[in-house]
Amino acid sequence: MPQTIYTAVHHELLIKKSRFIACVQPMADRASAQKIVAELWQQHPGAAHVCWALLAGGQSAAVDDGEPSGTAGRPMLDVLRHQDLEGVLATVVRYFGGVKLGAGGLVRAYTDSVAQALLQAEKIAIIKQRCLICTVPYAMEGLVRREIEIADAVLINVQHASDVQFEFSLPDTIADAFIIRLNEAGHGRISWITPEDE
Repeated sequence: MPQTIYTAVHHELLIKKSRFIACVQPMADRASAQKIVAELWQQHPGAAHVCWALLAGGQSAAVDDGEPSGTAGRPMLDVLRHQDLEGVLATVVRYFGGVKLGAGGLVRAYTDSVAQALLQAEKIAIIKQRCLICTVPYAMEGLVRREIEIADAVLINVQHASDVQFEFSLPDTIADAFIIRLNEAGHGRISWITPEDE
C-alpha cells in the first residue's frame, strides 16, 4: 500500500570530506519540487550539486545535477520506490570535499543519505477516497447523517432544496458496500448522482 510521510526528515553524511545534506519531505507536484530545489540553491550557494528525486501525483523525476549520470537522482528515486512512497521529494545538497568518490561511492552516498533520513520518517498510508453524492427525501435526512457518521465518512456539503443533497467522501475500499447498505435502508428512495452530472 502506498505511503507518504507526515513531515520533512533530514540527515547529513560526511564521506571523504564531502558533505551530503539530505531532506525527504511531503510534496504535491513537480512545480512545487522545482521551487524547493531553487530555494536550496539560494540557501547553499557554495554547494557543488543539488540532486533530487520526486514521486508525486503520478509524476517521477531523478535529477543528477552535474553528478555522473545515474549516480545521484536514480539511486535516490530507487529508495523512494523501494519504500513504496508517494507524494514525496528527496533532495541532497552536496558540498565537494576535494576527494572523488567514484561512481559506486556516489551511488552509496546518495542512497544512504536518503535511506538514513527516512529512518526518522513517520509514514502514513495513502487511502484512496471516493466522493459520493446522493439526494434523499427530508424524512430520511437523519438516517443518512447517521450512516455517514457510522462509516467515518467526511461530510463535504449538504443542500436543502426539494430534497436533501449530501456530498461526502469515504475510503474507496468501503464505498460500494456503503452504497448497498444505504440503498437497502432507504428502500429505493435514495438517488445517486455521479460527480460529473452535477
